[in-house]
Amino acid sequence: MNKNILQTDVQNFIANNLQTDVVAILLKKVTFKSVSTKELVAQIEAKKKCKEKLSTWYNTIDIYYPNKLNIEQTSSEITATYKASIVEGGSLIDITGGFGIDSYYFSKKITKVTHCEINEGLSKIAAHNFSILKVNNIECFPESGLDILKNTPKIIDWVYIDPSRRNDVKGKVFLLSDCIPNVPEHLPLLFTKTNNILIKTSPLLDFSIGIKELKFVKEIHVVAVKNEVKELLWVLEKEYTGTITIKTINYRKTKAETYSFTLNNEKESIPDYTKPLSYLYEPNAAVLKAGAFKIVGNSYKLSKLHEHSHLYTSEELQDFPGRIFKIQQCLAYHKKTIQKLGIKKANITTRNFPDSVAKIRKTFKIKDGGDSYLFFTKDLDNNYIILVCKKIDVS
Repeated sequence: MNKNILQTDVQNFIANNLQTDVVAILLKKVTFKSVSTKELVAQIEAKKKCKEKLSTWYNTIDIYYPNKLNIEQTSSEITATYKASIVEGGSLIDITGGFGIDSYYFSKKITKVTHCEINEGLSKIAAHNFSILKVNNIECFPESGLDILKNTPKIIDWVYIDPSRRNDVKGKVFLLSDCIPNVPEHLPLLFTKTNNILIKTSPLLDFSIGIKELKFVKEIHVVAVKNEVKELLWVLEKEYTGTITIKTINYRKTKAETYSFTLNNEKESIPDYTKPLSYLYEPNAAVLKAGAFKIVGNSYKLSKLHEHSHLYTSEELQDFPGRIFKIQQCLAYHKKTIQKLGIKKANITTRNFPDSVAKIRKTFKIKDGGDSYLFFTKDLDNNYIILVCKKIDVS
């Protein structure tokens, strides 16, 4: 960490050149005493990545930024805020602290937070920024979080882990046993120091695999932002043997869609099937990742179009965690039928359908966009159909 970067003239240069092409800056070879041009560019690139993702940091004077890769890998403020809503108590140790976004938000709910980051430079950066942000209940250690935990005589209310999914041998990985640290391997140690563990994992991790690798899983949270699943959060409680609750949230522009169920609920649910009615419902990405394929329809009094389509319908308009459409036409899938529609521009979705969106666009010369929505799918009799819809704005 080069503290000269925090000098007023350097900070002013960074702030005034956020829109400047970094190549132009490198070619100009802008010089400041004890600050290289490469360091300036690194700060500019990293800060620019914070504008939407980490607005608190972006809009605060004298924040020191790590390399842009650290920014890309860190939690966003919106997901960090959600994580903090899960925990409470007097103490929490973040054993993979990184840039410190999660620790910062945990500190709003927890009396004392311990931030551990084995990269000494990154640890110093996080500590500096906590000071600038006027946070006084986070203690930073440039050491292995597992070592800190191993050597503490205290029982901690919560342990938080965001294991690195970049393995030096295997490259980018998703199994918990391949991540660093290997959480399944260290669970016996962790549960001697706490009764509650919160783990962040890749959104690609399969529920069944995660449950098999871990112990005492109580809850799984699926967090999506603008219909893109960003992370899975696993809540482990020592000796817990009850049913696992799945909680989903999708942050839209003006509201957050939430839906919860248990794995047993999903297994025991029997969906109702019907032909398309007046309205069509498409679950958001968090609900789909959670695998609530049967229970979600029953929860909102909806019928399903087909076992594998995961599209739902009703005669009366219902609230729903996802997109809602008014069905204008339901047509059998034939090339001549599509040609007769005369649609030149539409939003296309395929579900349980053999052709890709790209192939359909190419075949029928339909451009992307517009107010029309076409769903290519199957009905309950296994017939291919086209649903011509108009989106209902519920944002």
